Amino acid sequence: MRKKTFLALLGGLSFFIIAATVFVLITGDNAVLNPKGEIAQKQFDLIVFATALSLLVILPVFALTIYVSIKYRASKKPVDYQPDWDHSKKAETMWWGIPIFIIIILSVVTWKSTHELDPFRPIQSTKEPLEIQVVSLQWKWLFIYPEYNIASVNYAQIPVDRPVKFVLTSDAPMNSFWIPQLGGMIYTMTGMSTQLHLIANETGTYNGVSSNISGPGFADMRFTVDSTAESEFYDWTQTSKPTLAQLDTTTYNELRKPSIPPNPTLFYLKEEDLYWKIMERYTHSSHKYHHGSNIKNESSSESSEHSGGHH
Repeated sequence: MRKKTFLALLGGLSFFIIAATVFVLITGDNAVLNPKGEIAQKQFDLIVFATALSLLVILPVFALTIYVSIKYRASKKPVDYQPDWDHSKKAETMWWGIPIFIIIILSVVTWKSTHELDPFRPIQSTKEPLEIQVVSLQWKWLFIYPEYNIASVNYAQIPVDRPVKFVLTSDAPMNSFWIPQLGGMIYTMTGMSTQLHLIANETGTYNGVSSNISGPGFADMRFTVDSTAESEFYDWTQTSKPTLAQLDTTTYNELRKPSIPPNPTLFYLKEEDLYWKIMERYTHSSHKYHHGSNIKNESSSESSEHSGGHH
């Protein structure tokens, strides 16, 4: 009787732990489970769907474990003794059929979502996407707005409901760019330019992080993204540029040295093609890149086809 009670309590405790974990993840302050953008919402839906599908296997396994432990415990004499039983078509069909069915469904969903959430795939919108060039440094993030001739460190501002095309590279060890509430992460590597398309569907402040260990300053390699109204974003881009520090090759060479900046910094971008000059440090390319040119986009697409993606 004691063993039966113990097994029942163990089963109840296991179920409680699972239920409590799911409750905390759904209701807690978890950025991944609190999407604020189209891409993040699709990824959230995919996580929920895959989890629910997995529970079709997990929950019956827990239930059967408790049932078998109680029914066939050592202290209970067997009622139905069948020493020659070794096969059941119903049981075989169930434990082979259900996993195969789940795998087929997951395969179809994975195929569809892999293409739908391709980081290179532009987001469908009536608005022209905003291009932001991103460079991962030790241990900071540089955001370049070539269209507005400004740049910022550890801070980005984007207009709400407007697609953003991030063009990313690294001038330091490999890193990973991630804004959990807006979408999946993507890797940045030296000499390789990759892309990530995101959109914020709500105004607010979102935290971005480095999700790839890159040295002692990794833990502090964070940045902030503000999603604002279009007019507020435009006002920010028109900040009195003469009062800003200029960002040119000389300033950048100081900026790229390993350090953890105490506060976000805004610069006047003196060299519009700075991002591509950073690329040339590693590619030794003689191409002349221009903002919005097909040559630049094709080059970045080819060089980073396998460099990273949504996760």
